[in-house]
Amino acid sequence: MSADNQKMTENNRIEPTLEPSDGIPADAGPEEREAAQAAIENESLKQALADLAALQAKNAELAEQYLRAQADVQNTRRRAEEEMSKARKFAIEGFAESLLPVLDSLEAGLTHQDATAQQLLEGSQATLRQLKSALERNKVVEINPAVGERFDPHRQQAISVVPLPADSTQEPNTVVSVLQKGYLIAERVLRPALVTVAAPR
Repeated sequence: MSADNQKMTENNRIEPTLEPSDGIPADAGPEEREAAQAAIENESLKQALADLAALQAKNAELAEQYLRAQADVQNTRRRAEEEMSKARKFAIEGFAESLLPVLDSLEAGLTHQDATAQQLLEGSQATLRQLKSALERNKVVEINPAVGERFDPHRQQAISVVPLPADSTQEPNTVVSVLQKGYLIAERVLRPALVTVAAPR
């Protein structure tokens, strides 16, 4: 390559321009670069402080919400415990109130010392009806299986197993007689009925 061509090539060469990554002009002097760098750092510090203040405010808000939630939970627990205590203390109140008319009837019956046997019988029957009504209002229902009904071990207790006469049409494992009624309270067995049960053939 001739000297002229080489000189022309050097003149036409394009030098790459590097953009500074920090936003400071490449041709800036040392003092300008230092001032620009300080401004950038100052702006970053301001942004960091603003972010910190926002996070601290959010943290304080969350802490307050947590304390309020804790207080609500404690208040709810205390109210629930008070309600349970009252329920246990006064659970029998309604039942006792429904038995008061039965008590009144018994006391009234005892004041009539010259009552006839028929009057005593009628009074006893009326009092018994009152008692049954009071029990039913409090979900206490009798278990009184009919003869021939299938034996239910969940609600009945077999006292004995009796053989059936040869000409009996009753099925085995069914109720032959009820010795004592049972009772349910809200579908739960309070006392099973005592029964005799037909033996297998």
